[in-house]
Order: sequence, then structure tokens, then C-alpha cells
Amino acid sequence: MNTNKNVLIIAGEASGDLHGASLVKELKKLDSSLKIFGIGGDKMKAEGMELIYHIDRMAFLGFAEVVKHLPFIKKVQRNLIDEVRLRNVKEVVLIDYPGFNLNIAKKFKKLDLKLVYYITPQVWAWGKGRVKKIRKLFDKVLVVFPFEQKFFKEKNVDAQFVGHPLIQEINSYYFLSKAELFEKYNLDQAKEILLILPGSRTQEVKSIFPEAIKAASELADELNMQTVVACSGNINEQMFFEITDVKDFKVIRNKTYDLMKHSKFGIVKSGTSTLEAGLLELPMLIVYKTSSLTYAIGKSLVKIKNIGLANIVLDEQVIPELIQNDANADNIYNTVKRILSDNVLLTDIKVRLRRIKEILGNENAPENAAKIIYSLLNEHKAS
Repeated sequence: MNTNKNVLIIAGEASGDLHGASLVKELKKLDSSLKIFGIGGDKMKAEGMELIYHIDRMAFLGFAEVVKHLPFIKKVQRNLIDEVRLRNVKEVVLIDYPGFNLNIAKKFKKLDLKLVYYITPQVWAWGKGRVKKIRKLFDKVLVVFPFEQKFFKEKNVDAQFVGHPLIQEINSYYFLSKAELFEKYNLDQAKEILLILPGSRTQEVKSIFPEAIKAASELADELNMQTVVACSGNINEQMFFEITDVKDFKVIRNKTYDLMKHSKFGIVKSGTSTLEAGLLELPMLIVYKTSSLTYAIGKSLVKIKNIGLANIVLDEQVIPELIQNDANADNIYNTVKRILSDNVLLTDIKVRLRRIKEILGNENAPENAAKIIYSLLNEHKAS
């Protein structure tokens, strides 16, 4: 067996699993004999990756939470380094997840591995000190926003824009029609959907959902809508009913794109979801809450005016944002009501969201990334 066919990939959360799955698929197309293993989720596993750890066990949110889980994190790192040695790995691909990935990258560098960062942390927003680490540690950085390539090249990092993976994922997604979606999940045909996307981590959901559902319930009553919660595959849907007294909502698992496409409005947790919703032209409100300590530290580091990816790509606040204490039921209610009561504003938001697709272009990111990663692996074998 050619042991150099072993590639380690680490993706620590739901969005990384999504993008990692399309990358694994493209790598396997290039060479079906590749042995891909590491940290991922159900989607990466379905494409043929061997999971050493599932992302469910890696979902730490914020500084305080990471400290609490340090013994487990160190154990995971030790196990991965043992696997790298055992399997004679020559190349490691890290997907986002900076707290863990940048730390373990230092250890991998000492083992003379080729290191590729696919979908880098948002160092242009915060943690610019991390750019030095990335320059020192990585052989290649594959970025998914056009402005990131310019940012990194100015800092002498070998960065290449490969396109954004969401473009391909949405283009190749088979959408249910609105009628199919409503029938399959027994939704009320006479009412539009008010969608809540509360995040893919338990702590996020507990912070954001109770306030969002309180506001949504009131709005749905007044505006003759129905509230639907898009549930990430790794979240126990029963939890939504346990953390609120509100009961008039429906939870739908693993149909986020269909729901975004066929909803009238979304209350969306800041993160990749805002970009997905933007690409599907869903008018929305962006909300974000975290622990006081994490927020205080983050606020001192963040150097950008917007936190929602949709707004960051558009370089203007097209979508309103409610952060931390402002993300309360009253503010959510008032902001959403204002937009839904103004058809001109609602249409204007949809039109302005179309620019996201224009800015990101139509490159096939997973295919481009896979070709670069595979050529680096072959370089290492030849050397």
C-alpha cells in the first residue's frame, strides 16, 4: 500500500462538514484510492471519510467554553498526531475552526507535513495577529472570498481564491417545490413561513432561540404567518421545546435550503447561514448572542462594522443586525415587523441580496481546491 495516499482533514463544525464533504467528494474523483480520515460530520462520512472524531464532540463556543474542555482537546490532538505518525501522513487539510486548527497546525509543522488551510478564519475581521501564524505554518491557503486573496497576498501569504463552496452546493442542490415542502411537513398552505435559524451549536441555540421564538410567535399571530425552526442535524429538536414556553412552532430537520427558498422572512444567527440565506435571496434579520466573557473579548478584537457574512460581502448593512443584549424579543419583533410591513423595503432587500452571487462569482470551489490539494500531495511524494 502506498501510505502517502493518507490525507488528514479536520473540520470542527456543521459548516465545515458541509464544505468538507464536497471537498472529499472531489478528491475521491481525482483518486479513488485516497484514504481520507480525521474530524468531520455525517456529510463527510457519507462521502467516504473515516471519522476519528465526530464534530458533535468538538462544538465548543467561545473562550470560556474552550478552557473548560482543554483536557479533552489535548487528548484529541495527541490522538491525531499518533494517527499521523502511524499512517505516515504527508498532507493535512484544515477547514476553518481556527481555535483548534491553528493550535494543532504548530504541532503538525514540526512533523514536516504539507499544510493546507481551506476556508480560513476571518482574520481580516479580528485576530490579525493570526496572519503571522498562517504565513509561518501553511504551505497553501485556499480562500473563498475575493477580498481575502488580496488581504493575504499583501501580508505575503501564499493565498489563492478558489470560489465559494456555497455556490456549487446551492447550484447542485435538489430543491423541493413550495407545494412539496408544505405537503411533506404538513405546513399550512394559507400561511407564509417565518423562519428561525438559531445556529448549529447547543450553546448558540440556548442563547438565541428563546428571544427569537418569543418575537416570532407574536409576529406570526399578527401577520397570519407560521413559525418554522430549521434544525441542524446535530441538534436534538426536543431541546427547542424545553427552553421556551412557546409551543406554536414546527421544527424541521436538515431542510435548511428548502426552507430558506420558500420562506418569506428569516431570523438568522450570524455565521454561514446569513450567506446561504443571502444567496437564496431571503430577507432576514441577523441576530447574535454569546457569553458575556466571549463577547467582551471578541468586541475588543473585532475591527469590522458588520458581523453578518451577507453584509460583509456586500460591504454595507443591507440586513439589520442585533447583537448581544440588543438581540432581545422586543427588538427582534420591532425590526421584523417594520420590514414585513413595508413591501418596498422587503423587495429592495431581495434585490440587493442578488449582488452576493455577482461578487462571489461562479467558480467551482471544491473542485478547484481538490486539484490544488492533490497536486501538493503528489509534489510531496515526488520530493
